[in-house]
Amino acid sequence: MLRTLRDTLFDPLDRAVETIAPRLEATEVAHVVSVGNGVAQVAGFTDLHANELLSFEGGLMGIASNLREDRVGVIVLGNTGALRPGDRLHRTERVVDVPVGEALLGRVLDPLGRPLDDAGAVDAEARMPVERIAPPIMHRDPVNVPLQTGIKAVDAAIPIGRGQRELILGDRQTGKTAIAVDAILNQTDTGVISIYCAVGQRASAVARVLRSLRDHDAMQRTIVVVASSQDAPGLQFVAPYAATTMAEQFMAQGRDVLIVYDDLTRHARAYRQLSLLLRRPPGREAYPGDIFYIHSRLLERATHLRKEHGGGSLTALPVIETQAQNISAYIPTNLISITDGQLYLSPDLFEKGQLPAVDIGASVSRVGGKVQLPAFRAVAGNLRLMYSQFEELETFARFGTQMDDETRRKLTRGLRVREVLKQREQHHLAVPEQIAALLAATEGLFDEIEPKDVAKAEESVQQAVRDRCPDICEAIEAGENLTDDHRAALIEVMRAALDDTGEDGSDADA
Repeated sequence: MLRTLRDTLFDPLDRAVETIAPRLEATEVAHVVSVGNGVAQVAGFTDLHANELLSFEGGLMGIASNLREDRVGVIVLGNTGALRPGDRLHRTERVVDVPVGEALLGRVLDPLGRPLDDAGAVDAEARMPVERIAPPIMHRDPVNVPLQTGIKAVDAAIPIGRGQRELILGDRQTGKTAIAVDAILNQTDTGVISIYCAVGQRASAVARVLRSLRDHDAMQRTIVVVASSQDAPGLQFVAPYAATTMAEQFMAQGRDVLIVYDDLTRHARAYRQLSLLLRRPPGREAYPGDIFYIHSRLLERATHLRKEHGGGSLTALPVIETQAQNISAYIPTNLISITDGQLYLSPDLFEKGQLPAVDIGASVSRVGGKVQLPAFRAVAGNLRLMYSQFEELETFARFGTQMDDETRRKLTRGLRVREVLKQREQHHLAVPEQIAALLAATEGLFDEIEPKDVAKAEESVQQAVRDRCPDICEAIEAGENLTDDHRAALIEVMRAALDDTGEDGSDADA
């Protein structure tokens, strides 16, 4: 009886012990000393690296930030409500990384690469650190290929190139996100991969962007990274770096990527909150002194690589919010100096119904006409100067001063150009259509048309150019020069279209 019991109970146990190979693993374990809103102070580590990923009990992760002899300040990547003093945590001996690759396209992810949609787990080909060194200068190529947004006011006056960093700034509710999303939607047939990174946005605002992307079938070539206003400040801080790492993987493969950071104002606030809780000394407007470095090391990763280093490009459109049109505040001036230009959206123009509310005079692209197609340079080369002169004349005309015929003509044409620059949200125009509208306005074809009827006349000339001049349209899109013969043919076709539709209204401003 005893032999049978021993054979039944102990023999299997003895065989299992023989097959087990014990392995010792040394792990440093520390404990939580105190917990704040998004940060924790821990003690007990004898060896730790800066920015190392730490694991709390329960699966919560954190980043080692402030390394001191007696304790370590940790940025918690999640809700700190479940943490208590005395809780244990251990090292992972790795930095924060995210999944990268084709499997991410069409997905909605958090800054750690965890899915936020209902499409299941992410089957990524690799994982890469969120913090990476920007490409060196010698690996970069000049920015000379346009990134068309489909918006006349941008593509004609403030062109954006692939590999450029163009800041979008303005007060609240002036259409900043609308321009950035329109730029993403216009890349349907260009092969450009898009990444939308929402930092500190309301869930309803992110939902509207997702609906726009899905309605226009843009999700299949887009990655959405979300750290909403309800998420921990640590996740909001990591989000843009994680999104950039995802983009860099495609850039290294020789592909073109567009990334939108919406917005870096909230990113700066999240970092300010973390820094103050970690007891770093505040500087101007309570932001720590390294806030410039935080944003510069992010945006310097956007570039156009040389062919021998992949040949891809990463175009960055950071969004920033101003208060009371104060573009000289601390964070806006930082980002203006880091980026290659800015699109300034004026609340005054927005209130007047001039949409998109791009202030052409205050906006600038430091890359300029180098990234424009030759047809754009031929038609809109002096658009900024002409429009600025018109605005100056319009200001003086309000005083009721007497004007000569030349001044009256400039006012008349400027009003029509202003109407042409108006454009509905998510109404994207191909390059030949933009060229047709701008050429008609600058050549005076709309001068005899009432401003309220310019939009209808614009549609007529665009349709006529598409139908009657397909060869010229193909030449424009192929990057060929707009010859005098092409210009004359377009003007003739557009003038005939206006005559056919009866657009011969009188000029009320003459």
